[in-house]
Amino acid sequence: MILRKEIEALSRKGLLRRLSRVESACSSRIVVEGRTYLNLSSNNYLGLSTHPKVKEAAAQAIQQYGVGTGASALISGHTQLHQKLAERVAQFKHAEAALIFSTGYMANVGALSALLGDGDLIYADRLSHASIIDGCRMSKATLRVFPHRDTQSLAKHLKRVATGQRVLIVTDGVFSMDGDLAPLPEIVKLAEQHGAMVMVDDAHATGVLGPTGRGTLEHFGLEGQVAIQMGTLSKAVGAFGAYVAGSQDLITYLLNRAKSYIYTTALPTSLAAASLAALEVIEKEPQIRQQLWDNRAYYQQGVKSMGYNTLQTETPIIPLLVGESSLALEMSEQLLAHGIFAPAIRPPTVPQGMARIRTSIMATHTRDDLDYILEVFKKVGKGLGIL
Repeated sequence: MILRKEIEALSRKGLLRRLSRVESACSSRIVVEGRTYLNLSSNNYLGLSTHPKVKEAAAQAIQQYGVGTGASALISGHTQLHQKLAERVAQFKHAEAALIFSTGYMANVGALSALLGDGDLIYADRLSHASIIDGCRMSKATLRVFPHRDTQSLAKHLKRVATGQRVLIVTDGVFSMDGDLAPLPEIVKLAEQHGAMVMVDDAHATGVLGPTGRGTLEHFGLEGQVAIQMGTLSKAVGAFGAYVAGSQDLITYLLNRAKSYIYTTALPTSLAAASLAALEVIEKEPQIRQQLWDNRAYYQQGVKSMGYNTLQTETPIIPLLVGESSLALEMSEQLLAHGIFAPAIRPPTVPQGMARIRTSIMATHTRDDLDYILEVFKKVGKGLGIL
């Protein structure tokens, strides 16, 4: 069978994936197939998925609303908690309005395919999330990909744009595999010079970056200067779902044109309640975010001093570049043997020759956790000839 041959080919290349059976909450410690590990693979940066206030809010909403919403938002799935969450997200992101999607993938695909079409032009960073690229392609606009974070190349492209053509520049705020930041000040400046719109995917920045955790726009002092903000509620917020925030006209348009919003069941109300509680925690308990950054600084200094290549990371996402997929897999297996869960990231998620162990730090990691992790990484890295 052709499928079996494809599977065997993936296995030979070290690219075959399998599911790990998780048997616990996804916190700084995780139980996988009966064994407890230190978890270095979660986007639950602030540990809010297990925060008592967040869990209690979800539990109360289930008692009142049940488990599922039972319909799309435009039929009968949009509850008062969904409305409250949309208003709360808009306030948090300093935008006029927001729309709540069921997943981040659906938010990107829905927004991009609704807003752009034939004759329009999109410029996207080469390392943009797969959902961004898929949304661009589904829009049927012309897609141009510029080298990662290369604003000089973007500027050259923009100079060739025809007068009056609708142009969108789209990028991740934080790149999920490299942990670096988009050069948003330069992108926004170029957009203003050439009459282009900007869309930022702030999935890995919401709750993490900026003095109050509002994301990359707050971090760079660009609030009010980007037309379209997208983000998720499943990472630092600790729940599930996503949003697009911007002008009231943008949100009204997407409500009527984004197919991934219109033609799907609304987000479970319990998750809307959980996100509301988490946003409250983010604003009122800034010490959690400070602990995250303290942990990140300690860990980053440790792995860098050993000689690991962590690329240009500026966030709690800290990649340890290995190179070949087979070596990354071997390293991941040895980490498992030492009680550390940190899966290998391989092509096509990252480019060929750029396989890595993608580590992500949490506020709930203790200093003892980090010391042990660093000790193991030093031992395994030397044993495999990476250091």
